Amino acid sequence: MFSMSEEIVGWLIGDKISLGQEALPDLYEQGYFGRPKGKGLKLSLVEAAYLLDRSRIKVLSDGKGLDFQAFFQAASSIERGFEFRYVVYKDLRERGYYIQPGRPDFRVYPRGGHPGKSPAEFYVLVISERMPLPLQEIMQPVRVAGQMRKKLMLAIVDEESDITFYEAREKTMSGLMTEVAEGGMATLLEDRVVLWDATASIRLHEHGFYGKPVGERLQLSLVESAYLLDKGVISLVDRSDKDLNLESFASRARQIESDFDLKFSVYKDLRDKSLVVKTGFKFGTHFRVYKQVKGPGKVPHSEYLVHTVSEDHVFLPPVLSRAVRLAHSVRKQMVFSYVSDEVHYLEIRRLKP
Repeated sequence: MFSMSEEIVGWLIGDKISLGQEALPDLYEQGYFGRPKGKGLKLSLVEAAYLLDRSRIKVLSDGKGLDFQAFFQAASSIERGFEFRYVVYKDLRERGYYIQPGRPDFRVYPRGGHPGKSPAEFYVLVISERMPLPLQEIMQPVRVAGQMRKKLMLAIVDEESDITFYEAREKTMSGLMTEVAEGGMATLLEDRVVLWDATASIRLHEHGFYGKPVGERLQLSLVESAYLLDKGVISLVDRSDKDLNLESFASRARQIESDFDLKFSVYKDLRDKSLVVKTGFKFGTHFRVYKQVKGPGKVPHSEYLVHTVSEDHVFLPPVLSRAVRLAHSVRKQMVFSYVSDEVHYLEIRRLKP
């Protein structure tokens, strides 16, 4: 029987550390490090660095022993992003989690669970704060995690090697509002629309929380106007009393707001899902979104902040962090929307492992 006092020796071969069968009882069966291979055990570079730092193993390369510094430098030249992954691996291990390399970077098992006993709870994507992050590089593992009934953890490592954890998931949006059927005649002015009829203005504002009352008249944003025009709730003219249909109105709206089409697609989808959608300007986002507003005198806190991005959008981690932190500070969920074949929603929230 192998004694823990004996030295466990591994060989650096490619991007793995190969150990003999003496490593199985101590490292795999007790600590769930590595993967059994044949009669021995193979460790990833981050697992080997963690064990080497604790003097649990010795690593040889070309017949020479590598101390922690030499191994760490070699590993960082072999595996791109090794430094960040090691920081995250070490942190989660020291929090008491069993963690194994896997797609996209790691699999984390729930406390009290381990490989062979329970399924992984999280897939982990490790990100440097300096690393631009394309939207689709989040969505692909989000979808894989969802299909496998796992959660996706984003572990963002800052320049001081501190880690901020987030959960990313696809979000299903739905609300409780009923449709408004009647409106009236409205006019496109400089960069907004005015509904002139006082009764229609009250009705739209009280029953759908559309627009902003200015006196007895209702001022509507461009996306609100386009939605109500599309639904036949209002009719629209310009200052010359020329009739505007949705196409001609949208053409003018694009000249005022360059991302009008993107915002309108998301606004329409949210309203069609029975949600109330208002500007999110004061929060630095496109929209604040309510599940239900029963009347102007009973406006609750909005549940979501929704920011619309393009399908090829690239996040900068510091900007992403600010948005999520702000949403959390005002008790809202941060949701990013984008349009491909349909409108999709990605929720990102702080996570405390």
